[in-house]
Amino acid sequence: MQLTHYTSNFKKKKHPITLVCDNITNAPNIGSLFRIADAFNIEELIFCGDTIPLGKRMTKTSRSTEKYVKHKIEADINTVIKELKANKTYIIALEITNNSIELKDFKLNTNLPIALILGDENFGISDAILKQCDAIVHINMYGNNSSMNVVQATSITLYEITKQLSS
Repeated sequence: MQLTHYTSNFKKKKHPITLVCDNITNAPNIGSLFRIADAFNIEELIFCGDTIPLGKRMTKTSRSTEKYVKHKIEADINTVIKELKANKTYIIALEITNNSIELKDFKLNTNLPIALILGDENFGISDAILKQCDAIVHINMYGNNSSMNVVQATSITLYEITKQLSS
């Protein structure tokens, strides 16, 4: 028998993870990020940028999770990163670079709270931001494309990080 929200026996567990979204502006992506933030029960979702659409198009995919997932909008990601570092947060970027570590090989060796930086849908994470991160991870791509949708990549990464936090 298929279980529902009311009959499943998932145990709630808060994960010490903050998602920091650098100029992610696609409303359906934002709504889906709220849903994945709820699914993994992370600490907070921070959207950085000037034009973050939290309107009707976003709520269509968020399924009301924006009502209880802690979130805020900040204009400047550099200010957010400075605050995270001041609060002793381990910062991980999700980006493909010359020295990024494949997610399946990444070992989380910290007891600090974690921030996962997600880049702009078109341009990724800037070098200036990458230089401020403690680790850079990527998801290996086996097809012709070199990237995937930010929400799918975030889902895969949160699954791996929370699995490591639980072991």
